[in-house]
Amino acid sequence: MNKRRMLLLALVGLLLVSSGCGYNKLQSKQQIVRARWADIEVQLQQRADLIPNLFEAAKAAGVQEQQVFGDIAKARDGLLNATKAQPQGDNGDKSPEQKQAVIDANNSFGGTIGRLLSLTENYPQLSSSKSFQMFQDSLEGMEHRIATARKDYNDAVLDYNSTRGSFPTIISAKIYGFKEEPLFKADPSAAQAPKINADTVRKPEATTK
Repeated sequence: MNKRRMLLLALVGLLLVSSGCGYNKLQSKQQIVRARWADIEVQLQQRADLIPNLFEAAKAAGVQEQQVFGDIAKARDGLLNATKAQPQGDNGDKSPEQKQAVIDANNSFGGTIGRLLSLTENYPQLSSSKSFQMFQDSLEGMEHRIATARKDYNDAVLDYNSTRGSFPTIISAKIYGFKEEPLFKADPSAAQAPKINADTVRKPEATTK
């Protein structure tokens, strides 16, 4: 009986030591994930702030695609609501579920941006609008920065998730509540600018009797 107790105590002690070491490693890698996620949110916020200027420049050039503008505003609001949601994770951090909501909202927003940029095919005057071109160039630079931030975040998440899923670190993850983090997967369709038919995308104007 004493041998069994000693063996059990030794096993518990081993698990505690292993889990303690794993905790420190997970904590360190999770901090990197948090920092990389914060970088992404900064870039997404800057892009969201830029977009209204872009479609205001389009309006000034005579573009009257109210449905496109409305879709952009709706998708932008969805992204801002997701990024500004009260954190529900530990230490004032967004939970993995909240981060996934931001990722989904960003992909939806990205699709509307593609629709906006494709208007140049139906409105040649946009190509000669200095304001529109200036904001479009700024947007292209912003997309490159978002892509870089997304890659840095995904690299950190892959490292964290791999460590979290290994033995015996997974014991610490279960004990201390370290959740798996979501990868920032961009929607492939968001990178493609769809064809816009100027005669069909406008909302019908109200008819007068």
